[in-house]
Amino acid sequence: MDFSFSEQHEAVRETVRRLCETEHRKLVAAAEETETLPREVFARWGELGLLGVRYPEEDGGSGLDKVSDCIVREELSYMSQGFASSWSAHSHLGIWPIWKAGTPAQRERFFRPAVAGRKIAGFALSEPDGGSNIRGLKTRAERVGGGWKLNGSKLYITNAPIADFLLVAARTAPELRGDAISLFIVELPAKGMEISKLRKEGIRASETGLIHIEDVFVPDDCVLGERLGTYPVILDSLSENRVGVAANALGMARAAFDAATAYARERLVADKRIGDYQAIAHKLAEMSAAIEAARWLVYYGAWRVDQGTLDSATAARVKLVASETAVSVSEQAIRIHGGAGIMREYPVGRIHRDALVYVIGEGTSEVQKNIIARDLGFKS
Repeated sequence: MDFSFSEQHEAVRETVRRLCETEHRKLVAAAEETETLPREVFARWGELGLLGVRYPEEDGGSGLDKVSDCIVREELSYMSQGFASSWSAHSHLGIWPIWKAGTPAQRERFFRPAVAGRKIAGFALSEPDGGSNIRGLKTRAERVGGGWKLNGSKLYITNAPIADFLLVAARTAPELRGDAISLFIVELPAKGMEISKLRKEGIRASETGLIHIEDVFVPDDCVLGERLGTYPVILDSLSENRVGVAANALGMARAAFDAATAYARERLVADKRIGDYQAIAHKLAEMSAAIEAARWLVYYGAWRVDQGTLDSATAARVKLVASETAVSVSEQAIRIHGGAGIMREYPVGRIHRDALVYVIGEGTSEVQKNIIARDLGFKS
């Protein structure tokens, strides 16, 4: 067994770290305050090959692997989850289904410019009344001349306010079965589609929208793969992305831990570093161990993706452990900071708010436990 990263992996990590330190970090404070992501970062990511890091070169990608994808996510998240979340919604959820199941014309028209950073993508799945029940989504697609007409609503859609196109999941038949759900590529702006930007407590720099869909026309050539019943593509995309967002959580946990460790070295109480008090030292030791466990579970999951052996239960375990680790580590980081932990000049409060999103988004922790329980042979 080989637990080391390759030279190529380390080169990817160094590229992202340098980008964050020299270009992106100075943008974070303003992006958080205004809740507006600078659109130009997509072009920069495309220029560096970071949007297509895990896609084949012949398709316009960088020809690397899922491990590399997770490295990009981890390092972006270490700096800012707002930037990382927007990257993730674009580079995986927004375009992976097109790469996986789209026609050659759809890949050329949507995937390639998105990988290059010339178009911004999003994935419109969750709904106001849907919760985690994907099969129960209510957005409808009705056959009309030359295409389809969509009606419904979508909620908490990352990148929606700034997207050039969205993948929209809609029901083509009333039955609660997988083959009644398909994906439609909607170019923006679109007549009948109203997008309202939402204000958030967590991941503020990433723009999120509520979408009202009324008689939005989608031509036949914008039905993903020009076929109906692409529900399995949605499930595959979500499973792989759970490994991806686990890497996001890992980056946040590392950032919170490093901030807490630095503070424990600098803060003096009774002429003694607080890190030298056993209560604080034990917290840091537990945080360090939890992060190390999450790190190797994340990259095991990425390795499983690259081997083509990832299953939904493994993805659920990876996401559950990493997201809960990010929440617990960032909370402990606030406690170690004491009163300073809730001051905006320190990053740990922001990290904790951001981490809380991932025990809800991409499938709640409870949903992950249900998936794992079913894998163990129990009904949940």
